[in-house]
Amino acid sequence: MRNIAQIFTKCAKNMEILHFAKLVSAQAKMFGDAPAMRYRDYTDGTWRPISWNEFNRDVDRTAKALIEFSVFEKDRIGLYTQNKPEGLVIEFALYSNRAICVPMYATSTTAQIEYIINDAGIHILFVGDQYQYDRAFEAIKSCPSLNHIIIIDTNVRLAITDVTSIYFKDFLQTGVLSKKDQGLSDRRNRAEAADLANILYTSGTTGEPKGVLLTHAMYLEAMRVNKIKLNMASRDDVSMSFLPMNHIFEKAWNCFCLSNGIRIDINLRPADIQMTLKEVRPTCICSVPRFWEKIYHGIQEKINSYPGFIRHLFNRGVRVGKIYNLDYKRKGLRPPFWNRISYFIYAHTIFRTIKKTVGLENGKIFPVAGAKLSDDLCLFFRSIGFPIYYGYGLTESTATVSAFDEKNYHVGTVGSIIDGLQVRISPEGEILLKGKTITPGYYKKPEATAAAFTEDGFFRTGDAGTIDTFGHLVITDRIKDLYKTSNGKYIAPQLIETALSEDAYIDMVAVIGDEHKYVTALIVPALSEIPALGKSLGIESTDLQKILEDERMYAFFEKRIRNRQKNMAGFEQIRRFSLLPAPFTMERGELTNTLKLRRKTIAEHYADIINAMY
Repeated sequence: MRNIAQIFTKCAKNMEILHFAKLVSAQAKMFGDAPAMRYRDYTDGTWRPISWNEFNRDVDRTAKALIEFSVFEKDRIGLYTQNKPEGLVIEFALYSNRAICVPMYATSTTAQIEYIINDAGIHILFVGDQYQYDRAFEAIKSCPSLNHIIIIDTNVRLAITDVTSIYFKDFLQTGVLSKKDQGLSDRRNRAEAADLANILYTSGTTGEPKGVLLTHAMYLEAMRVNKIKLNMASRDDVSMSFLPMNHIFEKAWNCFCLSNGIRIDINLRPADIQMTLKEVRPTCICSVPRFWEKIYHGIQEKINSYPGFIRHLFNRGVRVGKIYNLDYKRKGLRPPFWNRISYFIYAHTIFRTIKKTVGLENGKIFPVAGAKLSDDLCLFFRSIGFPIYYGYGLTESTATVSAFDEKNYHVGTVGSIIDGLQVRISPEGEILLKGKTITPGYYKKPEATAAAFTEDGFFRTGDAGTIDTFGHLVITDRIKDLYKTSNGKYIAPQLIETALSEDAYIDMVAVIGDEHKYVTALIVPALSEIPALGKSLGIESTDLQKILEDERMYAFFEKRIRNRQKNMAGFEQIRRFSLLPAPFTMERGELTNTLKLRRKTIAEHYADIINAMY
């Protein structure tokens, strides 16, 4: 079996980077009955494989069914579902037809999908489960272009008045009976790199969503440069997919895995991720910093429950790991003999136990992006042997702009810039991009497109940053998020929020300070910990609001905030803060679908509390 795997790996590395219209059929010829992906069957809890041959068969059937349903080349078709194998089938069937996939977040509201359907002129919408179907059926009244809703989950109950929606299994049967083989073949043969693959609507922290145009040429270039960056990836790897598949980070990563023959195991239900990790034990997983913050707090809680001797041993192990992994291996150097021995012992005892506890002991490539990752957390995980590859990217750049390399990465940066991409810093400190992975613009928004580019064609990212002497990119903050206090000092709120979020008792932070004389913060504590913490502080009340308003609780958090900010400048210090009894939510519009803060909305919702702090 090992020899077969090695052959597959060699083939995958030497394989031509194929247009997505032809990728699945080519991989099926190469890998046949080997699993392309797996998913948990909740009827018996087992993981069901889908072979490359089965994947290819379903893509073909779906593609022919699309033709039967009058889908033409360049049509825009909606995909509104949580992560499912069928989502990948539908997407590659659309690529096979030279049609354009317009994915939407599974948590999107009726108003949000109405906007996208009408803006993109979608006439067929694939939906996942009951939530998406209900929103879609409600939206159809306000969406004159929408003719068909196709439902993936057969457990969905149709509205009594619904006479047009069908289940995906019945749609698929249309493809089985179809005679459109030649028509599909002709469309695939006409597929070009310049074809539009996706319109990805950004959730946006301000303003209405914009449809980012992504061509197949952009994806093909992204596959090429990521193969250079992640040349250690092989056919033996297993990737766990749990971020929303319509998010560019997960989407591009899944395409990379499929292009390189890496099996994708799909986590169907977000709440099950901890169980899924332990069942799958993947070698690869792309994630956002929040994922690693939770793992870090879990590890610290576990370690703190051990006797003092064990805690001392673990902390010593982290120091040994830093010397081994950061001071030597990172630089391509051979660690000293005693350090190698010590690290070997820690790696195969305490560190391995920690990794097995969360299901990540087989880790090989863990890309992390989407928000600020604390330098301390990055150092910690790298020290104990978690292969975190921290990077930076945007929807408009087909994900990756920069990322850690296997060696010579620098903590405090987001890594080296990908091959072929031009990056420069404007006089205002904004990161500007130019290259084959950069979007040509926004759908039906010529003014927004023009505003997004400089006169010489560089894309304005909206992010502030620098390039260090080693050519590595450093992100400061969002240009629009930079606060200027009334004293003229600029504040980078994300840096402060990231530092505070490392605290086990702090769940969310929104820093306030624009045009104010000092910095304040809205803090959502780890609410599940508050009752026990209140008792330990001598607070007798059982009412959450009263516990949070108690001066002893305020003093407890004030001390922890001071500790987290001890190395920050005086004008960055939080002078006052308020403890909130409920988290920020997407439902209230305070978070985007990618869990970024919508600062304007938060400022409006908590205006009275904010004003009271000044």
